[in-house]
Amino acid sequence: MTTARAHTNIALIKYWGKRDSQLILPYTSSISMTLDEFYTDTQVVFDAALTADELYLDGTKRDVTKVATVLELVRQQAHESRFARVTSTNHVPETAGLASSASAFAALTMAASAAAGLKLSHTQLSRLARRGSGSASRSVDGGFVIWHRGTDDQSSFAEPIREQPTLPLAMVVVMVSGKKKSQTSRQGMAQTVATSPFYPAFVEQNQAAIEPMLHALATDDLATIGRLTEQSSFQMHAAIMAGNPPFSYFEPETLTAWHMVQTLRDQGIPAYATMDAGPNVKILTTQPHVDTILKALEPEFAGRLTVAHPGPAAQILSEE
Repeated sequence: MTTARAHTNIALIKYWGKRDSQLILPYTSSISMTLDEFYTDTQVVFDAALTADELYLDGTKRDVTKVATVLELVRQQAHESRFARVTSTNHVPETAGLASSASAFAALTMAASAAAGLKLSHTQLSRLARRGSGSASRSVDGGFVIWHRGTDDQSSFAEPIREQPTLPLAMVVVMVSGKKKSQTSRQGMAQTVATSPFYPAFVEQNQAAIEPMLHALATDDLATIGRLTEQSSFQMHAAIMAGNPPFSYFEPETLTAWHMVQTLRDQGIPAYATMDAGPNVKILTTQPHVDTILKALEPEFAGRLTVAHPGPAAQILSEE
């Protein structure tokens, strides 16, 4: 029986779209920031008495199909025949664009592999987590992480970037809505790739932003970090909205928050917005400006603001 914890991550340079849906190989590389405030705790036990894998999430029995994919890969590597009981607690809203699947599958991968007796490196864990959820490959590590798109299962993995920024970066999370989103990330990705005329341009621009973002992070160039972060997010959402049939993850308050970020920046406050597959807005800034941003947003979003900072790598909490 092993319990592990993994934190969510927010991509600064986005991942959106799979060129191999079985191996979950992305069309572009991506760069993310692991968040300290949002995480998943997962316990895995392999039990000879079980006749099938079981998943309990936040006290409720759930469909085990996606989880079983990772468990089966673990069993194959460990030569383990028993089924597993997975008990997971999410300290992050599900399906609201806050990367709950990233922390969930990273925690599952670490707990299951350890419970099965495997001694995997972070690179091996990243590859395995990727098979459950692409963004989970980045939640195995802490701080700022790059997921190399690669060309096959071995070459597509995430690792910490070589030169971590020394800026006191922070992210203000604006909870526009915690409700289940209209389309899952997997559905949205597939539709965008298949139907959006803007998707090839997104792939080209997103991949081209990788090296400039790495340089900006290494040199603490906040203006470039923020500009590239916003560009990647809005290019992704432009491609999504241009799909057929068109749809958007935005809600009216999403645009309200975005316009408030623009106003703050016009006033000289370094604030940059990014959104994933959901309505919630994440504002990248530095710690000295957090209070100013909170004060500006509080009248509109009272009780719905959380401040996050670069978070830790996935870790084992207990083994029995």
